[in-house]
Amino acid sequence: MAEYAVTFARSARRELEALAPGLGARILARIERLASDPHPPGARKLQGTQQLWRIRVGEYRVVYGLDDRQRVVDIIRVRHRRDVYR
Repeated sequence: MAEYAVTFARSARRELEALAPGLGARILARIERLASDPHPPGARKLQGTQQLWRIRVGEYRVVYGLDDRQRVVDIIRVRHRRDVYR
């Protein structure tokens, strides 16, 4: 299977950089795995959206857009579960 390109929204990159180093590294490792498998076990499509998905990493959620034609995973949000859908 061909690799997907992983891109970050500027706000998502800032959210990731603001996290504690160990937590940020753990989340970044999961994000990097999306390049080879954009539909990992546990990934859920967000209702009411065309191309938005989310993965869980502990108490945090990573919301990403997926374009299968262009083979791009666009990271949109990296937030705590209580704040991610607001």
